[in-house]
Amino acid sequence: MLDAPPGFADTSFLGSPRMREFAESLTSASNRILLFALTDADLRRFMAGERLELRRYLIAVTPRELERARVSQAEFSAYVNESLRALGPPPGSTGYLGLLERQPQGKASLLAELRRDPQVVSVLQGMRVPAAGLWGEKPKYLLATTTLLLLRGKALQLAAYTDFEDDADPEWLRLVTQRWVDELLRLNSR
Repeated sequence: MLDAPPGFADTSFLGSPRMREFAESLTSASNRILLFALTDADLRRFMAGERLELRRYLIAVTPRELERARVSQAEFSAYVNESLRALGPPPGSTGYLGLLERQPQGKASLLAELRRDPQVVSVLQGMRVPAAGLWGEKPKYLLATTTLLLLRGKALQLAAYTDFEDDADPEWLRLVTQRWVDELLRLNSR
């Protein structure tokens, strides 16, 4: 069982097919979902039958092929290399909005590498959300961190998502990811 970071709540107790479908749309079918968390405010909206904002949410998964195995450092390194190979190198620029504007709609792009050590690799990605085709529609952008984590011999993938509305959003995403990873490492270091 994984804990969600402060400000987020695990949705597994809801038993909602709608939440399950949304969580499954965020990951490959080859992964098993361990946690899907909404902000506390979105959870309150859901419980009251109101429309969700879904501006920020989190998911933790494990590859089904590795979920029962004890993963060595070498196996984890191979998993990291395989998982991140298609992303290529980070662009080196922090002008994320400009980078995303030049990308095709719906294409995830690597924006920055946030952390790389033997136990944790974390990257920041972004994409321009495909337009709904409404007249006068403003472009929308989504940012996400993907963190691959070796925790007590288990390979985990954590992802945090936020709409990209201003320069505070990438910083918020970096901080929530860092806190979540640090807390999981701290709780499982014993």
